[in-house]
Amino acid sequence: MPHALLVSGSLGQGHDVMALACADSLRADGWTTTTVDAMALLGQRAGAAGEAVFRRMLDLPGLYDAFHFSALRPGARLAMLADAAARARLLPHLRELLERERPELVVSVFATATSAVNELRPGLPGLRHMVLCTDVTPHRLWVQDETDLFLVTSEVAACAVRRYRPDAPIAVLPAPLRADFYTPPGRAEARAELGVPADAPCVLLMSGSWGLGPLARTAAELADAGPHVLAVAGRNSLLENRLRTAARHRPRLHPFGYTDAVPALMAAADLVVTSSGDTCSEARAIGRRLLLLDVVQGHGRDNLQHELELGHADVVSARPAEVVRSALAALRRPAPAPSEGASPQGWRTGFAAALQRVGLGSPQHAPGRG
Repeated sequence: MPHALLVSGSLGQGHDVMALACADSLRADGWTTTTVDAMALLGQRAGAAGEAVFRRMLDLPGLYDAFHFSALRPGARLAMLADAAARARLLPHLRELLERERPELVVSVFATATSAVNELRPGLPGLRHMVLCTDVTPHRLWVQDETDLFLVTSEVAACAVRRYRPDAPIAVLPAPLRADFYTPPGRAEARAELGVPADAPCVLLMSGSWGLGPLARTAAELADAGPHVLAVAGRNSLLENRLRTAARHRPRLHPFGYTDAVPALMAAADLVVTSSGDTCSEARAIGRRLLLLDVVQGHGRDNLQHELELGHADVVSARPAEVVRSALAALRRPAPAPSEGASPQGWRTGFAAALQRVGLGSPQHAPGRG
């Protein structure tokens, strides 16, 4: 039975969702899988320090923008030095892991590990390496010469990969979703379960697993303006406490911490207010309009612009009064039909074709595109 190693990263939840989608597809095709966290492989102290630095950069206006656009995107010396330092820490742990697991395939869904995987490949003949990136403009550290295939979710992203490697083998696939998003409950069923009246306007408010932006104030002011508000704090416990406090005297405010019920929350809502990221693909699959919070610097700015280009989306600053005004206007606009990503078939067919392209798929699968 073939075996695959999936390398994720614990900066936010998006990487883990992509790793899970790959694992599900591989297991359905008869593979076994192991998923590891590149940040954990760095070591407890280094991994924690790396996350702290990233969070601090996001907290300071313009700092991550500067690092992303001036260092990561062009592959400047600072970015390459950071990658080399991470690679040096990862190599011994990754070498031990690869020798123990003996995978036929490694799928990197986190940029930090890609160069380390490729450096170890000469000692592991037959190993294939694919990279999956759902950002609209993968930066320089995602694109290494030895990678066998790049999986991206837009033609714009394919162009970004070719910026660094003009002859790169690329497959453009629909963004994979968590399984529950392919079979969400109906609107009436979801509202009945959540206690939202059938005829009331309803907004889902969330901003990644870290709960970026002043969501508690925004949720309170939005609920005061009339709509029911389903507010999700993610793994931000401080934000969850603030939401629950704000909800005590606001019956239209429904607070949540980390929850697996997001498909039902989206199904119940008329509008999804969120930061740019994989949540946008989930909302589009269910057929919900987007109001995008401009809170994620760097790659988040690119992703936001791409979502606007796809349509049925607006953008707003994170200032609560502006969010309320824009949300009330967006609620008057029609909802889109569910996107092509509402069916898992496109992702599954594309991923099976990707395996075929690197010589690991079943013979019955057609070649991929790219």
